[in-house]
Amino acid sequence: MTATNGLRLLPWSSPDGKPCFLSTDSGSSRLSRKADEIEDLQLSMGAELLGHAHALLNERKADIREVRFLAERLCEALRDALRVAESRGERLPVHDEDSDADQTGEDTKRVSAATQNPLSTP
Repeated sequence: MTATNGLRLLPWSSPDGKPCFLSTDSGSSRLSRKADEIEDLQLSMGAELLGHAHALLNERKADIREVRFLAERLCEALRDALRVAESRGERLPVHDEDSDADQTGEDTKRVSAATQNPLSTP
């Protein structure tokens, strides 16, 4: 496995709308922990909004203004969730199959196990 580039996409933008990044070797800095808290808050707010959306859409009397407001908030929540996913995905270790296969031989085991059909009879 190889390390990531050390830049973390933060869950907020600059005043002019550009992405903000944190250059760090550790995920335990104060700013990194604050970003984790904000990401968790964004995801929990999105989940709560989804519950409200479900309830509103089940009401037959919801007017167009309420539905439009809901759609705008859902778009914001989706944007936040996608940004969190991108940030967390970029921080995952990159798997280098060639070096792992050379060191452990596990690549060969995985391939042979994957090619066997458990439904076939011997």
